[in-house]
Amino acid sequence: MKNLFKLVLAGTMALSLAACSGGGNSGGGGSAAPADSDSELVKAAKADGELVVYGSCEEEYLAAACENFEKLYGIKVQYQRLSTGEVQSKIEEENGNPSGDVWFGGTTDPYNIAAKKGLLEAYEAENASHLLGSAYRDADGYWYGIYKGILGFMVNKDELKRMGIDEPADWKDLLDPKYKGLVWLSNYNTAGTAKLVINTMIQKYGHDEGIQYLVDLDKNVQVYTKSGSGPSKNVGTGECVVGIGFLHDGIAQIVDNGYGNIGLVIPSTGTSFEVGATAIFKGAKHPNAAKLWIEYALSPECVELAAKNGSYQFLVIDNAKQPEQAEEFGLDPNNVMDYDFEDAKQNTETYITEVMNALGGGDDRFKTE
Repeated sequence: MKNLFKLVLAGTMALSLAACSGGGNSGGGGSAAPADSDSELVKAAKADGELVVYGSCEEEYLAAACENFEKLYGIKVQYQRLSTGEVQSKIEEENGNPSGDVWFGGTTDPYNIAAKKGLLEAYEAENASHLLGSAYRDADGYWYGIYKGILGFMVNKDELKRMGIDEPADWKDLLDPKYKGLVWLSNYNTAGTAKLVINTMIQKYGHDEGIQYLVDLDKNVQVYTKSGSGPSKNVGTGECVVGIGFLHDGIAQIVDNGYGNIGLVIPSTGTSFEVGATAIFKGAKHPNAAKLWIEYALSPECVELAAKNGSYQFLVIDNAKQPEQAEEFGLDPNNVMDYDFEDAKQNTETYITEVMNALGGGDDRFKTE
């Protein structure tokens, strides 16, 4: 078992903005833009005049990234924060005539579904040369990785102590009846995090046993949140006692909101990880600005804004500085299972349908509104 790690720092979470105003932060020291201001791509992007971003990372990071892009290039940016499942559903409905240009943040399983349906535009990014490996991009250029997050448990140590219950050390511990009504997970229909949980359990235990695990886990789940970060935001208050999600979201609650009662648990028999991605929508109205966004997203000027805005994922480009907070908690970005991205790409939709059928699907907890 990898034990829980702790750090207590008081702070306040920055309030998110409703739209980019052009006066935001600059990453990587802000000394240079990630694309030459005289390049043909920058000129073409400026001619597009604007960019619409759908973001599935946390809104503070999304706002800062959009503001900095606007500051660097003078291109007006509009953005909206949506879960990955919401973005996937939206672009499926728009079917090649998207109201947005690019997708930023959120785990790759929904990106792969969208790519498989022909809803993403392939682009060979110059800055992809800085990626740490081939696992952090789609082979055909439909998406590129910008960060890596470790899946695990966040627990309220005070509440567990009050109840006389030990913290869960591994996945199967969560099936113990003593955790009934204490577990929160995100919604399989709306959250990329939950889709990753499905794929993780199937890859870890096998198809039938993995689905049975999720059926058994459901008996202890009190709430399925719309967004993958939802459980983490309720652990510190004690409303959620055990949350399943990405441990960097737990770090944000400890570091930025001062919840020193949160413990982080890496499942003892292994866990998986997300690759947070960015991509261009097929049929984007501002295609050159969208390509410039991809180059920008694969630069320190963008990704180093994450740790300055409450997002402490590990970064996956070789010229960016890793967030000190993640390292201080003892998290190891390489101590994860060998996740089969191709299986997830081909089968995630089928697995979701199978899990929802096994669960009975009509439960109010799985509503998407």
